[in-house]
Amino acid sequence: MGGRLTRVFRTFNVESRARREISKEKPTPAPRHPTSRVDKLTEDPAVQEDIYRKDDRLLALLKEVYVESRDPPVRVKDGGGEHLPCKQEEKRLTKLGHLGYLDVTKVPKGKISIVEALTLLNNHKLRPQIWTAEKIAVEYSLELKEVNSLLEFFIPFTVQEFPKETKKAI
Repeated sequence: MGGRLTRVFRTFNVESRARREISKEKPTPAPRHPTSRVDKLTEDPAVQEDIYRKDDRLLALLKEVYVESRDPPVRVKDGGGEHLPCKQEEKRLTKLGHLGYLDVTKVPKGKISIVEALTLLNNHKLRPQIWTAEKIAVEYSLELKEVNSLLEFFIPFTVQEFPKETKKAI
């Protein structure tokens, strides 16, 4: 309702208001200072002479300046355009994977894939006596401190199905 009302006021007498604005005289721009016209100054022969004239005092000061620089010796790399990584990371094969060719097969040591993280969290939740933090750290090449914090702060979801009679009670 409010949109219709505002649209009526907005479109009321639009054509005559537009014609009135168009028929107004345009304001004249403010006059410019003569020195702001750069194109005329560069054509002036006196300016051209000042541009190309040598200043002997400045040249004498410039001759007194002496810059000394030493570059480190340049090392030539053999091997042409080959791009080799600076540091080879040690990788390990992943434990699980159900996606076939989409699975991550190699993971750097000290890291785990998402599938492995969910698996180890679930194993620890189901059998904490067998899957201790030390065993997980050895199995997945991780640091014990990181495994402890992983087991402390990340808990996998559990799916609980309620029988129909308890659903009504809830």
